[in-house]
Amino acid sequence: MRGVKPHLVVDNEVGAIQAEPEPPDWFSVSAADEWRRVIPHLVAKRRLNDGDLGSLESYCLAMGQVRDMQKLIATEGAVINDPKRGPRKHPAVAIQADASTRARLLANELGLTPVSRSRPSIRDDDRDNSGQPELFGVDF
Repeated sequence: MRGVKPHLVVDNEVGAIQAEPEPPDWFSVSAADEWRRVIPHLVAKRRLNDGDLGSLESYCLAMGQVRDMQKLIATEGAVINDPKRGPRKHPAVAIQADASTRARLLANELGLTPVSRSRPSIRDDDRDNSGQPELFGVDF
């Protein structure tokens, strides 16, 4: 394809949620705490619409599970003594690792990580001093 490609602009304001929704009532305490921690940022930056709520719920559930499993590991230890098989990894360790991976991936999708916030479609600084879109993220 020849010629200049159009400047792609992600309009984060179309359909953006205006008010901070409460966490679902079926959330664990840890998941609800995570919801209350991130929702003000996402709403203020207009990064959240109705279609994103499922991903946000999954992210909060995963982070809640990470914290809940860490509490369990802290009290019971990372290794348990199985009378038949001897010492082995506590099941909470694997659950926490899986939840941590899911949370990291979803945080990236939601723009909650430093790297994801630096992408041009997420940054608020994609316009030059005159208000015109920057070309290729570079101010000429």
